[in-house]
Amino acid sequence: MTRPIRIAIVGAGPAGVYAADALLKSDAAREPGVSIDLFERMPAPFGLIRYGVAPDHPRIKGIITALQRVLDKPQIRLFGNVDYPGDLALDDLHRFYDAVVFSTGAMADRALDMPGIGLEGSYGAADFVSWYDGHPDVPRTWPLEATRVAVLGVGNVALDVARILAKTAAELLPTEIPPNVHAGLAGNKAVEVHVFGRRGPAQAKFSPMELRELDHSPTIEVIVDPEDIEYDEGSAAERRGNKQVDMVANTLEGWAIRDVGDRPHRVYLHFFESPVEVLGADGRVVGLRTERTELDGTGNVRGTGKVTDWDVQAVYRAVGYYSDELPKLAFDPVSGTVPNQAGRVLAADGSHQTATYVTGWIKRGPVGLIGHTKGDANETVACLLDDHAAGALPGAVEPDPEAVVAHLRDQGVRFTTWAGWHLLDAHERALGAAEGRERVKVVERGDMLHHSGA
Repeated sequence: MTRPIRIAIVGAGPAGVYAADALLKSDAAREPGVSIDLFERMPAPFGLIRYGVAPDHPRIKGIITALQRVLDKPQIRLFGNVDYPGDLALDDLHRFYDAVVFSTGAMADRALDMPGIGLEGSYGAADFVSWYDGHPDVPRTWPLEATRVAVLGVGNVALDVARILAKTAAELLPTEIPPNVHAGLAGNKAVEVHVFGRRGPAQAKFSPMELRELDHSPTIEVIVDPEDIEYDEGSAAERRGNKQVDMVANTLEGWAIRDVGDRPHRVYLHFFESPVEVLGADGRVVGLRTERTELDGTGNVRGTGKVTDWDVQAVYRAVGYYSDELPKLAFDPVSGTVPNQAGRVLAADGSHQTATYVTGWIKRGPVGLIGHTKGDANETVACLLDDHAAGALPGAVEPDPEAVVAHLRDQGVRFTTWAGWHLLDAHERALGAAEGRERVKVVERGDMLHHSGA
């Protein structure tokens, strides 16, 4: 093959951009060269960074700067507002490209099988995150009538949900928060947020910095019960073997022994409380029932039979994300991933699906931090290039870069481009500058397309 290798990447979040970067840094980028098209169903790129990171975390959103440097490379084109498989099916992708990499991530809430979970006032954290991050495909309002709220889970998403619920709208206004979200949070009635974990401090999945940030707000009092500070041999081993676990435990210990202050909103971090039922009346949430647990010596817990009913009017489950099933690819409903071997997609019979690969959360599940997807991308790209070198890629039928453009136009797809992102970015920054903010995020899909020059 004397022409550049043509690669389609479906999903322009961090995982997809890291895969593109790995391709550009490979030997193949020099000879015969690579040509990469990223397809994204949102009008704007950056996936989880734009629609999954809380607006008051600009440090994490700064990753966009690094991703932009990759997308600026001339070997890469961006096609936004393109849906798989509605606008481009798998057969189409294989017609135009030598290989396809899916990096579609995970944006849905993992299900939680618990009595009462379907009551009005019981929500998935991912849905709430999509709302406050201005996702164009979710409702513009959110019910915020509850004065006392429960959050199930002890990971960073649970912290984000608790913090956004406990902060005032005025604190969030300097961020990129959209006007409809600011207006909604201005009417938020929550004054108590209770975060529940079924195991102990050493098993919490918080990142140390994100945990400490919870206490930085002048309106949030973080409270930890001293009785919840407990470790067994397994927990002590986790602290010794993992510096981050030890830092989290130290922070929680410090909060447990200090005097409770008088900041107006309170976030309670509860450990050894396993949620067993969402309590309801007249179809609405009126409480949460938990069972007290105890350590068993290994870092795991067992139930004690002691239950507590908590007076809350809303419950948010932050128990993990779940990927959408991708048509024409096998899917493991338990892990929420596409079965694969080092990134090579496996067909139902266990064979490798020709010229088809995965990376990121659709490959390994929604675990780890954003930076961990770099290793995924490197592994997947290495397999793709090995297959190319071995002659295992059949090759595109229509490799002309303009063929896919003609296809999208024939389909009537109003797609955005990388140049269009710069237009939208400039518009959002101008909106922010008018209010003394870095940016104000545009929410409506039609408005995004308009300001992207689609």
